[in-house]
Amino acid sequence: MSTELKSMHMGQITSFFIPNVTLVGEGCSKEIPARLKNIGGTKPLIVTDQGIVKAGILKQIAGVLDAAKMKYAIFDQTVPNPTDKNVDAAFAMYKKEKCDSIITLGGGSSHDCGKGVGFLAGNGGKIHDYEGVDKSSKPFPPYVAVNTTAGTASEMTRFCIITDTSRKVKMAIVDWRCTPGVAIDDPLLMMGMPPALTAATGMDALTHAVEAYVSTAATPMTDACAEKAMEFINRYLRRAVANGQDKEAREGMCYAQYLAGMAFNNASLGHVHAMAHQLGGFYDLPHGECNAILLPYVSEYNRIATRRRFGRIARILGEITDGLSADEASKKAIAAINTLSQDVGIPAGLKALGKKYGKDVKEEDIPIMTANAQKDACGLTNPRTMTDAAVAAIYKAAM
Repeated sequence: MSTELKSMHMGQITSFFIPNVTLVGEGCSKEIPARLKNIGGTKPLIVTDQGIVKAGILKQIAGVLDAAKMKYAIFDQTVPNPTDKNVDAAFAMYKKEKCDSIITLGGGSSHDCGKGVGFLAGNGGKIHDYEGVDKSSKPFPPYVAVNTTAGTASEMTRFCIITDTSRKVKMAIVDWRCTPGVAIDDPLLMMGMPPALTAATGMDALTHAVEAYVSTAATPMTDACAEKAMEFINRYLRRAVANGQDKEAREGMCYAQYLAGMAFNNASLGHVHAMAHQLGGFYDLPHGECNAILLPYVSEYNRIATRRRFGRIARILGEITDGLSADEASKKAIAAINTLSQDVGIPAGLKALGKKYGKDVKEEDIPIMTANAQKDACGLTNPRTMTDAAVAAIYKAAM
């Protein structure tokens, strides 16, 4: 038995969460009605956003349901970084329309908002009641998650991220019951994603894979998923950004982000996400780009805790590490992450990102964001202990 395996989880029980059914491939979204019926749904609430409406994707999926003569209601007001108020409004429609199931259509925001509806429909109370790990006690309604981006993997995870508007904090809800019953990844629904969104969601997927790979809860199963995800992201993300109609690249990124989801859904994440959540909650900045900017800084901080793993990341991302020491090889991983980020057009820092979206990212907000990041559940599996000073220093460096 290898020394590495002995040092991981020997003597402990590990878990692996995944949807009961997953469909990947061109045209698989046509199976939505049949799959929903199979798990007991007859009248779903479709939870989506205006971007999906404007792109014509909602009309396409509604047509599939119409052809199957399935009744449904639509909530199309999901906002980026969905809030507690957003969840309440969607749940009000669920009750008003007497729905018995959920279809989420979109990227992470739509899936998170729909999962919020699932918590309230199945368990009652307020969405705040479920912040933390496994706080629900009753099952969700039948739930099909239809993905339209290649990044968040929210269509297959037990994670739900909702902004608490009173605290300006993203609540990390981790609960096995919110894992969708059916996940659908149809690359044809992703063909119209603009380059910037393709880049942001792709770098989000890379962050998932890297953080899961160096997580203190990593297992051989999550390692396999994370390694293949990084390989595919390195192979296909630049192509998908350069040409959104590249079907092979789109399908490759479908698999990449799903594999990364399998990894972090079970090994959890780290301080990149703990810190990025605060930027989303405080400034309403896009999650994927926040992750992309923070990833090299947090990885550099974490590198001394797990140099061999970062050396492997470097090799998977195409760096030549032959003849290098573990320390030198691990540094190559940071370089590879930075190169990929630059190649796909991620803003150079948090201030530039804020300017892009009309937000003023201020250094004076670092103390409160640091305090909130240190409370985020995602940081529990970070490979190196994060002090308040370290978190603040990374925020400042990433500005």
